[in-house]
Amino acid sequence: MKNARHEQILKLIREHDVETQEELAELLNRSGFAVTQATVSRDIRQLQLHKTAGPDGHFRYSAKNAGDPENALRYRRVLRDAFVSMDVSSNILVIHTVSGMAMAAAAALDSLDWSELLGCIAGDDTIIAVIRSPEDADVLRGKLGQIMKE
Repeated sequence: MKNARHEQILKLIREHDVETQEELAELLNRSGFAVTQATVSRDIRQLQLHKTAGPDGHFRYSAKNAGDPENALRYRRVLRDAFVSMDVSSNILVIHTVSGMAMAAAAALDSLDWSELLGCIAGDDTIIAVIRSPEDADVLRGKLGQIMKE
């Protein structure tokens, strides 16, 4: 049932400019899925939907598409432009960026969907990246090093 609902959500956000969870819940209910706002909220998190600005300036839900090669190149460019240094402590990677760029770089890192990375927290010029294991931290450090050489 959840997989079918998720497929329907992705279809609905492709076909409609869905701006709110309430709108999405209403569309799902009309499509035969009895959902609450809490269920829709959970589905949005699980599907990693985000809001993007449409041509009219209104924000709407859209699906993340990190697998798109063009997006991957953009993310790598953001990381290269922002990067200053990095260091590892066990399963935590601390990345220093140009002032004001940590949030963009952390979002780019998260969007690359690397299996070693659990998630990032960003300040103004520092990112704390939590990695699955100390071994994975070394792997991720190597991947980032490769990006910096590109």
